[in-house]
Amino acid sequence: MKKKIGKELIVGLITGLMSNMAGSYLYLFFLSRVKNLSIDSTLDVTLEQGLIGNIIVLGALLNFVVFYVFLKKKQYYRARGVVLASLIAAIIILISKFY
Repeated sequence: MKKKIGKELIVGLITGLMSNMAGSYLYLFFLSRVKNLSIDSTLDVTLEQGLIGNIIVLGALLNFVVFYVFLKKKQYYRARGVVLASLIAAIIILISKFY
């Protein structure tokens, strides 16, 4: 039983991390279209200005959707994995803000 719980938690964690990366990419994609730049140059500008934490935060908004879907399907351990992925994103943001 514990093996299944760990597997479900890892699936939720991976899903949360992937949705965070997908959300960050989508935000960069739309921002680059508005500014008429390529995605690479938009990423370079955000790194130069120290705004990568903001990109990660906006990408993490997609985690709400994944979390809601897992709760509706009563997959609580996967939802916990998504929360863990959000905590990891918060730690990364905290580190990027201070270093």
